[in-house]
Amino acid sequence: YGGTYNLFSVTLPRLGITTTFVDPSDPSNFGKAVRENTRAIFVESLGNPKLDVLDLKAIAAEAKAAKVPFIVDNTVPSPALLNPIAHGANIVIHSLTKYINGNGTALGGAIIDAGTFDWANGKFPEFTEPSAGYHGLVYHEALGAAAFIAKARIEGLRDYGGALSPFNAFQIIQGLETLPIRMKKHSENALALAQWLQGRNEVAWVNYPGLTSSKYNALAQTYLPKGQSGIVTFGVKGGFESVKKIADGTKLFSLLANIGDTKSLIIHPASTTHQQLDDAAQESTGVTKDLIRLSVGLEDIEDLKADLVSAFATIDKSVFA
Repeated sequence: YGGTYNLFSVTLPRLGITTTFVDPSDPSNFGKAVRENTRAIFVESLGNPKLDVLDLKAIAAEAKAAKVPFIVDNTVPSPALLNPIAHGANIVIHSLTKYINGNGTALGGAIIDAGTFDWANGKFPEFTEPSAGYHGLVYHEALGAAAFIAKARIEGLRDYGGALSPFNAFQIIQGLETLPIRMKKHSENALALAQWLQGRNEVAWVNYPGLTSSKYNALAQTYLPKGQSGIVTFGVKGGFESVKKIADGTKLFSLLANIGDTKSLIIHPASTTHQQLDDAAQESTGVTKDLIRLSVGLEDIEDLKADLVSAFATIDKSVFA
């Protein structure tokens, strides 16, 4: 995700925290990139918008060998489709703003600690040395498996904020109640739409891990057998000019930068969500100038197809020659 890339490449270095970016398609790349001061391995379980499915078990093994926590952003699959902890993740994070809320009405995030990482392995003295803020409390000794999540709450939440308002919390909990049935429908609609897009003359390529033609399909069947979530990307013939006409031409798909709403959304990542990245960085995250990202909602699939047909009709047909 573009915001995450910017956080790691621009914001965190100001705080003295640097990031080594690797090609996640080969799990051994993580182990090769580990340095003496490496303190975590971080991945997105399903990349946004690259939609690359990662071999979580293999990457977890690399993190274990390096004695650092394996952190997984599981926003796109959501807990309804994937539990990274079952595949070796130590910490899982979610943007609650997306599928868990489901309506694009509240901002929030969540941290889930599996309680499986050894914070007393010598790399994390803040867990094994007395805390001046709590009268000499040693987190690992006093809290054991809950050391990390307790520290995140009583120091991170208290000192840095990030607390949900009561109403936002209410909205997110309401969304959580219907998450499994929504994710099933999101996945069904996304797969059906991706298959349909493959047959359209206006479309140059389609990317969805549920397609048998996807290079991520085998991993998707392993890690996401219940569904591959609701994000579909595709390229249109005619490049950016066609992209603009399609994005402006939809009526059911809303031109919005969010994902995970019950309503369908359309966006051009290269000029919006990933515009702060240079061309090389965009390419590394799977963003091309002709790419359109769809967050497929819960509407009737025939209505979604009809909306795209209307938008496709606005394209200059000479680009298909």
